Amino acid sequence: MESHNGSRPRIGAHVDQDDPLAHAAARDADVVQFFLGDPQGWKGPVTPATADALRASDVDVYVHAPYVINVATANNRIRIPSRKLLEAHLKAAAAIGAKGLIVHGGHVNAGDDPQTGFDNWRKVFERTECPIPVLIENTAGGGNAMARKLERIARLWDAVTAGAPDPSVVGFCLDTCHFHAGGEELAGLVERVKAITGRIDLVHCNDSRDAFDSGADRHANLGSGQIDPESILEVCRTAGAPIVVETPFEGQADDIAFLRKHL
Repeated sequence: MESHNGSRPRIGAHVDQDDPLAHAAARDADVVQFFLGDPQGWKGPVTPATADALRASDVDVYVHAPYVINVATANNRIRIPSRKLLEAHLKAAAAIGAKGLIVHGGHVNAGDDPQTGFDNWRKVFERTECPIPVLIENTAGGGNAMARKLERIARLWDAVTAGAPDPSVVGFCLDTCHFHAGGEELAGLVERVKAITGRIDLVHCNDSRDAFDSGADRHANLGSGQIDPESILEVCRTAGAPIVVETPFEGQADDIAFLRKHL
């Protein structure tokens, strides 16, 4: 739903995986995002006990892949398990009716040619069946990141769209905190991103505890961090995409209410 044409975007939160619908109800959320396992571990996804209810619900579901996944790296010991874990999460997320799987852009090691990372991302889409879209998310830190700066995202997009037999399976997740901390101004950002990707599938609406271009991925509740709330609202108004707050749990209901009031 596009907010700038008069209709409101669907708004929700990243919640704990134990009972996503209960957490959605507590926050008055239209959308939930959650992990299917340990975000810092290599174990495969675990289907939640509430899977049937999730599929039957009118709440939109998104799954966030584990942070350890890095399909860009030249290190085989990381890249190959990353691809396998990504495939497992795609299947598991599709099975519970998720609209997309969010994956961080990853990075190459110091001294490695960034093109290696872009090529490795291309191979993911050449070789992986995607029952739902993979939503690549911009990241906050690292000089060797694939998706911190718009210049890198443009090169990444050229690679992944070349690799994907069906371009609809490649999507973009815009994180406001990550772009702020990564050194990209939020003013006019949606237009600049869409000029590269042609689409924004999801907005991660987060304030930042740290300064512009700090490289620090530390989220804050809306209005309590270092980003001007109006800049965050501009992104949300113009993106034309569902919105998920990944802010500290205790303030998420207030964050959602704030967005509903101002969008």
